[in-house]
Parts: sequence; structure tokens; C-alpha cells
Amino acid sequence: MKQFALPIRFGIVTSVCLIAYFLFLALFTLHTNVFFSVFNGVITGFGIYEAIKIFKIKEADRFNYGSGFTAGLVTGGIATILFTLFFTFYATEVDSEFIGELSRAWASEVKNFEAIVFFTVAIMGFATTLVVTLAIMQLFKSYKRP
Repeated sequence: MKQFALPIRFGIVTSVCLIAYFLFLALFTLHTNVFFSVFNGVITGFGIYEAIKIFKIKEADRFNYGSGFTAGLVTGGIATILFTLFFTFYATEVDSEFIGELSRAWASEVKNFEAIVFFTVAIMGFATTLVVTLAIMQLFKSYKRP
């Protein structure tokens, strides 16, 4: 469990950054524009990069591709779960009209549209986590010379 302490902390900080960005957009009523969610990948990517970088420094000789990959997945997974929980709370308790504003066309035609949106947020977060972790680990991969 001690090996996951650093990635969990970075996951929490990353989720706080994602929430702060969402609330910042909400101040200007831009949170219903799906285009701005692209920056979530940048925030998540930076959090994963920093987690792997610090994890590599702390582990030194014990660091390998698997442990770095795991650190990235844990960081992104924690950030995704916490942000999805916040997003669900926001959409159901804080601004109940948010989902309807998010997609006027779909919200009236699709049953259980809220559940689809929450599921999509989670899947996008996990997909971003996997892809970004794979990409970032290329920077930290060590090559053995013959």
C-alpha cells in the first residue's frame, strides 16, 4: 500500500485541479461547451507525468516500466473517480438543469440521459489515463545497452 501513497496523492491533487477548472468554466457559463473538456486531458496528463516523474526519483534503481505504468494508472484512476463523483453531484444537486443545457437535442430524446453522461465522463477519464500513461512512460523508459 505504501507504493500507492504517492500516486493516490497525485490523483487527489489532479482531481482537485479538474474540479477547479470545471468550476472556473461554470463561473462564465462555459461548462456546457464540450470543447473545453479537451483541457481536462492536459490537466490529467500533467498530473500523471508529475506522479511518474516523482515516483521514478523516489524509487531510483527499483523503478521499472511496470511500476511507473501502475503509478500513472492509479493517479489517473483516482482523479477520474473523484472527478466523476463531483460531476455527478454537481449535475444532480447543484445545477439540476446542467444536463439539459449540456445537450438540448439528446436530453429530451434519450432515456436515462444523465446516466449516459456520467458513464461517458468516467470512460473518457479512464481512456485518457490509459493513453496518456502509455505515452508518458515512453519518456521514462530506460534502455539497456549491450
